[in-house]
Amino acid sequence: MSSAHEILHPDAAPAPLTELEVARLREDFPILRQTMHGKPLVYLDSANTSQKPRSVIDAVARFYSTDYANVRRGVYELSERADRAFEGARERVRRFLNAPDAREVVFVRGTTEAINLVAASFGRARVGPGDEVLITAMEHHSNIVPWQMLCRERGASLSVAPIDDRGDVLIDELARRIGPRTRLVSVVHVSNALGTVNPVREIVQMAHAHGIPVLLDGAQAAPRMPVDVQALGCDFYAISGHKLYGPSGIGALWGRAELLEEMPPWQGGGEMIETVTFEETKYAAIPAKFEAGTPNIAGAVGLGAAMDWIEAIGLDRIAAYEHELLAEATARVAELPGARLIGTARQKSGVLAFALDGIHAHDVATILDREGVCVRAGHHCAQPVVERFGVPATVRASFGVYNTREDVDALLRGLRTAVEVFR
Repeated sequence: MSSAHEILHPDAAPAPLTELEVARLREDFPILRQTMHGKPLVYLDSANTSQKPRSVIDAVARFYSTDYANVRRGVYELSERADRAFEGARERVRRFLNAPDAREVVFVRGTTEAINLVAASFGRARVGPGDEVLITAMEHHSNIVPWQMLCRERGASLSVAPIDDRGDVLIDELARRIGPRTRLVSVVHVSNALGTVNPVREIVQMAHAHGIPVLLDGAQAAPRMPVDVQALGCDFYAISGHKLYGPSGIGALWGRAELLEEMPPWQGGGEMIETVTFEETKYAAIPAKFEAGTPNIAGAVGLGAAMDWIEAIGLDRIAAYEHELLAEATARVAELPGARLIGTARQKSGVLAFALDGIHAHDVATILDREGVCVRAGHHCAQPVVERFGVPATVRASFGVYNTREDVDALLRGLRTAVEVFR
């Protein structure tokens, strides 16, 4: 069986994957071999969740079959093997993000839990009455709701930087909203609803000029482009494994050690303590302080395997290839009668959202499903940004490394069918 490692070109300049390479990569995905409604499965919903290569599936199965035990608890060999696998995965995440220290990597269920952790721990300690948390108008619900909850609890305000009709953040307006009461800026790196790639390094520099820390939601960026938290200069970075060709229920929060060390735990229980008496508890050092209870050990192992698989291909090559697919699909959808593209930012990655005049997005997605094409329809857990463009819902096709130009053809055939059916 082919694998990602067979197409690694360490000496070549970054270039898009070729059709032959993608065809070989597709063999790594067992789920893509099936049909839906008698048609070849075309999976165009990777912004929602990605499919899993065989190496990830095998890594999780192998861990459960040969190395499974609880971590941080046993002195027997099996437990020590599980410890090594778990902490090895943490080191793998550190390298993937180019973080300075593996102690700064906290395993969580995903980006949502990572942001909630920062809101509940960092936020409660730093945000008070009259303070502000600054986000943008293109955020996923997981980067809105936790801050609303915190602001309501602490008597603070949520400030929202607007976006323009293309889906780009109005950077001057964002800068204007950074003030003496701003305690944190939390911004999506790549929008899940629009595909906009935000100028996050510039935003970080603007915030840091005022001494304000920055959290970046990297759920959509990490599978699509190289991420270097040191180069970005941010203070927190959150990722989800299930969007990274890894298992669901696992993700990571990277945070600067000095911030994590001063932050209080947000959950109490086993393995996040140094000592416990009925009078007082002394907490463990980072990252254990934020990992109460038995973690998703197998998920972490699978996440590490997914990162191995991705980096064997090269994120720069994945990004270049997905950009080609996105450009072709965008041009062809724009030619459809009544098509309206939602999100035409100057820099985009992996996401094509659109509406067809007079046809509800759910009806379009239903027709596409009958053609074997999987897309998402709705507000994509980003209801405010969809409403910003004056539509009740959009159709979203999102690309992964396993998609092909034939997938784009299938999408367009299905969309033409939808136009014929409903008009």
